[in-house]
Amino acid sequence: MTVIGFLSTAPATDESMAEAVAGAVEAIDETGLEYDVGPMGTTIEADSIGELLDAVEAAHESIDADRVSTFVKIDDKRTSSGSASDKVAAVEKHLERDANAS
Repeated sequence: MTVIGFLSTAPATDESMAEAVAGAVEAIDETGLEYDVGPMGTTIEADSIGELLDAVEAAHESIDADRVSTFVKIDDKRTSSGSASDKVAAVEKHLERDANAS
């Protein structure tokens, strides 16, 4: 089983959020889970929903602000163990096939 989560967490502020987001990424890193930081959020891979939610909680709680906004999207693959990179590779394979057809 593989659980893939997409997490976006940040303080609700008009100021730069980069420092707080970096702290959230450090909190994810401390969990030992695989993750990939993107411009709009972080993809996290775990073996169980509990591990994923622990990482989400760590990231959310790492932000020291009066108000914190967190968005989580979860893909709980209960009968297979494909990784996030496998999902990306499958899309890229189709893109290559479409490019070769033109």
